[in-house]
Amino acid sequence: MADKIEKIGNSTIQYGKLNNRIYLQKLDRNDMPRILGELEKLARSAGYTKIFTKIQVDVLPEFISNGYKVEGYIPRFFKGQTDCVLASRFFDETREKTPENLLKTFSELFYSINGDAKLNGLGNFKMLKLDETHADSVTEVFKQVFETYPFPVHNPEYIRETMQNLDAVYFGVWDNGKLIGVSTAETDFENENAEMTDFAVLPEYRGKKLAQHLLAFMEKEMKTAGIKTAYTIARLAEPGMNKTFLNAGYKYSGTLVNNTNIAGSIESMNIFYKHL
Repeated sequence: MADKIEKIGNSTIQYGKLNNRIYLQKLDRNDMPRILGELEKLARSAGYTKIFTKIQVDVLPEFISNGYKVEGYIPRFFKGQTDCVLASRFFDETREKTPENLLKTFSELFYSINGDAKLNGLGNFKMLKLDETHADSVTEVFKQVFETYPFPVHNPEYIRETMQNLDAVYFGVWDNGKLIGVSTAETDFENENAEMTDFAVLPEYRGKKLAQHLLAFMEKEMKTAGIKTAYTIARLAEPGMNKTFLNAGYKYSGTLVNNTNIAGSIESMNIFYKHL
């Protein structure tokens, strides 16, 4: 069952047993400091083992004094000016355990990055922004790539709803009329940032740098739309996707430990950002 998205005051949270956590997606400063107690109360009553927050840097001291620690950051996240901090509070020692082996493997990637590498042409593949008529095809791709996901992307109605709300822009790669790859820009036009996410390429089409082509296309579209900062939360256990962002000039800025239920289990996630 997918996690719920609700409001505490004017702030937006996602919570539930799928990720066994609370995610403070958007904090309204007017909800401080009351929201700190509300988040803890919800976590303890439901037995969630983590609260993960995306907050303005100036409220960080209050979060630290309430047991949170910084796991990542994104400079100039809010309107290209104010920095963002990703701070978390753990309620379970196992959930807080650092994935040392995966981090060691990831650190070795930095020696193999070629930020000047040129992308070859797409050949016969075609890249397009997607609309509501493509929702069923989008979910079919997600079903083949992700066993589980932190949002209900297996449901075409959810895809249509996010398209209608204009907070998600979907992109696709096509092969002779067949959708073979998908990505999403989760946009926050008010704060001029976008999360580059939901990259999914059918298994038989991997190795063709389609994710990198999608990312370049997304960046161009987002820059035109007025987005100043692009970022992503990428699976630590997937070196290929991490390398895609590093090769595209994104900077690594932290790891969210045991954060997200994806592909059947809770995984640690890396933060990358780029100013467009």
